[in-house]
Amino acid sequence: QVQLVESGGGLVQPGGSLRLSCATSGIIFGHYAMAWYRQAPGKQREFVAIINSGGTTNYADSVKGRFTISRDNAKNTVYLQMNSLKPEDTAVYHCNAHGEADYWGQGTQVTVSS
Repeated sequence: QVQLVESGGGLVQPGGSLRLSCATSGIIFGHYAMAWYRQAPGKQREFVAIINSGGTTNYADSVKGRFTISRDNAKNTVYLQMNSLKPEDTAVYHCNAHGEADYWGQGTQVTVSS
């Protein structure tokens, strides 16, 4: 059974940082590109960042220079380091495994507010 479990969300003040984690099981992690998406209330899910099996990364323009995606293939885990957070970053953040099939986690809430 495939599982993607996100953690690390929470409430943070503007300008603060959070580190999200997504632990996977049931897939051959190295065969998958791993991505983060987010969905704010009343909005469609949007792409945030992706890292392929070789470590190449790509980011949405809105997070470039502030967010960093990384992966630990030994731990089957992908991370999203989020710095200089803004209120508009508030959303549920979902982990995605993209490869032989597409798998999604349940999401973790990130709220940026003073």
